[in-house]
Amino acid sequence: MIEAPHFSAAGAKKKAVSLPELLFDGTVNEAVLHQAVVTLLANKRQGTHETKTRSHVSGGNQKPWKQKGTGRARQGSTRAPHWRHGGIAFGPHPRDYRLGIPKKVRQLARKSALNARAREGALLVVDPLGYEKPKTKPFAELLGKLGVAERKVLVLTAGTPETHAQNVYLSGRNIPNVRVLRFSDATAYEILWSDAVVVEANALVAPTPDAEAADA
Repeated sequence: MIEAPHFSAAGAKKKAVSLPELLFDGTVNEAVLHQAVVTLLANKRQGTHETKTRSHVSGGNQKPWKQKGTGRARQGSTRAPHWRHGGIAFGPHPRDYRLGIPKKVRQLARKSALNARAREGALLVVDPLGYEKPKTKPFAELLGKLGVAERKVLVLTAGTPETHAQNVYLSGRNIPNVRVLRFSDATAYEILWSDAVVVEANALVAPTPDAEAADA
C-alpha cells in the first residue's frame, strides 16, 4: 500500500493517507509512458510547414547558358535545388502527424505516471480547496507551505462543485509553472511534466478505473 503526505487546505501537515489501490498499485510501465508522451506531442503538431519545390519558384524557364562551348557545367535552370533561390528538394510539406493510442494503453500510462510520482514522494494530498472566489495569494502561500513553490506543480481538483473547481483554477492560472486541472482530465504527459502533484483528497475517494484522460 502506497502512502502520501496529507495536508489541510491551509497547509498544515496531517497524518499520511493511504492511496486507493485501484490506481496506486505500484505499476510503472515505462514503455507505455513513452508511447503516451510521443502520441500527445505528435498530436499537438500543426503540420502546416511548407517549402517550395522548383515548380513553385519563379524564373528559371530557360537555360542560363548554352549547352556546350562555355567550359562550365551544363545547366538547365537557375531554379534547380543546387542553385541559390532555387526550389527545395525533399523539403517538408503539410501532413497530419496524429497518432492513435488504445484507450486501455492511455489509462495504463496515466496510472503509471501517478504511481511514479507517488513512489518518488512527489504526490501530495490536500483537503478540498473550497474557495468561494478566486484567491491567488492564499493559493501561492499554500504551495509555499507544501514546499513546492519553486517547482513545476500540477494541482488536481475533484471538479465538484464546479464553482469551487473554477475558483481554484482562476487562483492558480497566473502563477508560473502551476497548472490546475480536474483529476479526471490529467494526462500522463501533464503528470510527468510536473515535479510535484497536489491532489484534493475528495478526488481520490472513489476513483473510476474507466475515467478516460483527455484525448491527446
